[in-house]
Amino acid sequence: MLSSKHYSLGAFTIRVNWPIAACILFAILGLGRLGLWQLDRAAEKVAAQQVMEAESQISAQPIQDIPRGHLNRANPELQNRHVSLEGEYLNDRTILLLAEFHETQIGYGVVTPFRLSATGELVLVNRGWTSAVNRPGEKIRTAPVEGPVSLKAQIYVPPSGARVIGSEIDATQWPIFTRDLEFDVLGRVFGEELFPFELRLTADQPGTMIRHWPAVSADVNQNLSYALQWFCLALLVVTASLFASSNLWALLRGPERGS
Repeated sequence: MLSSKHYSLGAFTIRVNWPIAACILFAILGLGRLGLWQLDRAAEKVAAQQVMEAESQISAQPIQDIPRGHLNRANPELQNRHVSLEGEYLNDRTILLLAEFHETQIGYGVVTPFRLSATGELVLVNRGWTSAVNRPGEKIRTAPVEGPVSLKAQIYVPPSGARVIGSEIDATQWPIFTRDLEFDVLGRVFGEELFPFELRLTADQPGTMIRHWPAVSADVNQNLSYALQWFCLALLVVTASLFASSNLWALLRGPERGS
């Protein structure tokens, strides 16, 4: 009994060895399954983060109740944690983050200091995005909010090893412009110690602008990278097997010209 057979479709011919074809098929299915598994893991992380976010939104902790010892970048529980704040915006001390994008449009991130009524501490509240395109003579829209307000926001912890781009800050005119929030530098500008993390407003809060950041920032990049690798390997096996067992390469090259 022959284990291989030739098939033709016009000029295209392929030789199929059934035992080898079965092994190749299992390899392709296995690689594809590994890729799908990585996508499933990414989806699970996002779903878990969304559940945690929904729960924490209901019971947002007053920001002043977080122990100071917990406020470090090595604490994974801080990322996306919802907190409540009471106090007032310092509208005349707004910070504009340069080169922020929303739907391909360039603009600024609007960060306004907020004075906590409970402790007097100053926190930096990222209120969202505003356009950099204004009519001549118009000021950049920052939508100030006057008087005491209550807010809900999320603590944003930048990725470990994230590059911070320094800026020369001119504190003689406000708003000031910077590329990143350098808390030590801004602390000297304000003349006091700042809460060490950026707070991002949740939806429908006083002073919220266009929220151009993801509500959930689960770390799924590694899973997506692995999934892409497995799918690429599966495609590579398919391509190599096809070229090795057929005349496809010769057809793609075309007829050789005589000398």
